[in-house]
Amino acid sequence: MEKDSASTSSSSLSSSPDEESDLHFRSNDETPRSSTDSAEQRPTFAVESLRSRLRRSFKLNLTKKQSIVIFLPIVIIIVYLSTDFSNYFSVKVPDSVFRSNTFTGRAHESDLQALYLLRKQEIDLFSIWNHTLSNLSTIEEVKSAVFRQISLNRQIQNALLSPHKTGNVEIGESSDGYLAGGSCRKVDQKLHGKKTIQWKPKSDKFLFAICLSGQMSNHLICLEKHMFFAALLKRVLVIPSHRFDYHYSRIIDIDRINTCLGRTVVVSFEEFWKKDKNRKKHHHVHINRFICYFSKPEPCYVDKEHITKLKALGITIGGKLDTPWEEDIASPSNKTAEEVETNFRSDDDVIAIGDVFYANVEREWMMQPGGPIAHKCKTLIEPNRLILLTAQRFIQTFLGKNYIALHFRRHGFLKFCNAKNPSCFYPIPQAANCITRLIEKVEAPVIYLSTDAAESETGLLQSLLTLNGKSILLVKRPARDSAEKWDALLYRHGLEGDSQVEAMLDKTISAMSSVFIGASGSTFTEDILRLRKDWRTASDCDEYLCANEQPNFVADHE
Repeated sequence: MEKDSASTSSSSLSSSPDEESDLHFRSNDETPRSSTDSAEQRPTFAVESLRSRLRRSFKLNLTKKQSIVIFLPIVIIIVYLSTDFSNYFSVKVPDSVFRSNTFTGRAHESDLQALYLLRKQEIDLFSIWNHTLSNLSTIEEVKSAVFRQISLNRQIQNALLSPHKTGNVEIGESSDGYLAGGSCRKVDQKLHGKKTIQWKPKSDKFLFAICLSGQMSNHLICLEKHMFFAALLKRVLVIPSHRFDYHYSRIIDIDRINTCLGRTVVVSFEEFWKKDKNRKKHHHVHINRFICYFSKPEPCYVDKEHITKLKALGITIGGKLDTPWEEDIASPSNKTAEEVETNFRSDDDVIAIGDVFYANVEREWMMQPGGPIAHKCKTLIEPNRLILLTAQRFIQTFLGKNYIALHFRRHGFLKFCNAKNPSCFYPIPQAANCITRLIEKVEAPVIYLSTDAAESETGLLQSLLTLNGKSILLVKRPARDSAEKWDALLYRHGLEGDSQVEAMLDKTISAMSSVFIGASGSTFTEDILRLRKDWRTASDCDEYLCANEQPNFVADHE
């Protein structure tokens, strides 16, 4: 191709002197040329003929030199405007040259990356060799070390394969069933053989839920236990009013619970108020019996302030707070379903039980996927539809399918964790190392960060999260921007800016992640783990931050 182009260019340029000679000296009275010669000379002009006509029209007596001086610039301009010179002066380089150079560069780059990874794997293998199994504290450390080498091996394979790939191709799923791009599998929930009970309440018997300890996550766990109690006692559960407790209807889908059971098993406080027969007679709601699950440190975990709030709602309480047993919040004992039925059974129309957050009743039942109650949904307590859709839109916008979720609890956690032995509050460099080890297993491009930490802490954490020289990005929910539409549903329904709605949105996004890293001792984390268990999104790589490690530095007590 280069040869043909060059010969064409040379031929065109060599004809120019001949054309210039014709332009200067050729006249109409010369011997006629053949048709071929005539066609080749069409761009030239018969200057002598043109000079004769102008002389006759304008009575100009121009010599040949004068004619050339006047008309030659005009001819040059016309030729310049009518001719494409790019073909004469451009040099065409074959595409194969670029392809060859690109391939060579990619191959060189991948070779260097593979050598780097092989060197890293060699160091790690020597490290494992030098530490015998007796020095490794747990099987988990052995698994972690092996997984890191599997991850490195796959990276090397992909690096060496990369120059030969024509698309986004990675090493596929291995024969042992682990997912491509990572060594984490979904947890087998073993749904067969679940032990559940039927919740078939009597329509005129009610259980008033009392949940007071902690924040929203504690209250949701308490509410789930109340549902179990209501099922055991064959009562309809009354969801507390937002004037006494949280605004549950903004957070969870209450009507959906009834749909999952196929009957009315829960009612809002407002619905209960409308149908209560005592209210129609006495213009208030009466709780016939208030039973305390815990007797210590104080009955029912209820103080005078909460009693005042209940009375302000138009609720009266019959008799005194009583408890069927001695039970301390600091050390709750294991209780069976039969013990609950026996000690909390009552013929009264409306009873209240509080607070059951710390209650330890049939733990194995409670920890089953979907909980201890028979129903047709994956879980009974889940985010309302608006929050669920908003979480999905956020994931589609910012995260994609494969991401790690990190609950990084910091605010108020230093003192809380240091009161434990061992502490659960880790220095940020140590936390970054723990997270990086998990990233090697998952190979996720981003981490969704749910945190109350200050920017100074999250900024340092971000700077330390690197894998193979590449930064792993931390993604947080941004402030509202009218140009973004992922959160439009919350805005349109007046839920924007509600701290509890935002907390549930964080939980939902975290519960949908490929792998979740939680904060030990946090009920926020525990509620995420409950959703992951029930939604079947739990991974065998889910863990608490720096599990099986102690903080490498702990401050003294005050």
